[in-house]
Amino acid sequence: MQKTFTIATRKSPLALWQAYHVRDRLQAAFPEITIELLEMTTQGDERLDVSLTKIGGKGVFVKELETALYDGRADLAVHSLKDVPMELPDGLELCCLTARETPADAVVHRAGTTAWTGFSDIPDGAHLGTSSLRRIAFRIFPTARIWERPVCDGLRKFEHCGLI
Repeated sequence: MQKTFTIATRKSPLALWQAYHVRDRLQAAFPEITIELLEMTTQGDERLDVSLTKIGGKGVFVKELETALYDGRADLAVHSLKDVPMELPDGLELCCLTARETPADAVVHRAGTTAWTGFSDIPDGAHLGTSSLRRIAFRIFPTARIWERPVCDGLRKFEHCGLI
């Protein structure tokens, strides 16, 4: 049996949390093996100035991880299923899912402002950030300015612009 396994993961805080969670679960089940993380930066991480739909959609967060699997630098990859394309490349398969945490959305707003209690409270022209193409596609808020970025990047961008 192979004694060392390498998990490919993005370097974002969420991706690292997920990868360490999987590593710890595997380590508990197979204490005789060593599990290392291969932390990677993807095109989706680097191209923060461009909408994800313009640079390749969901696949921009996994292509580098897939390459690490193909060339043998990694034995498995851990990634959020929401960002995995519907069709997997040849030779790769989705073989394991962890238990899902709460799927509820969160709203982050500027300190000192009144929190919204429902969709009807969101004012016309509000600035909204989401990493969900589904939410963008629904255009639930037709007068809102939608910021399409991963959660951490979106919060940094909002903060930099003085929006939170």
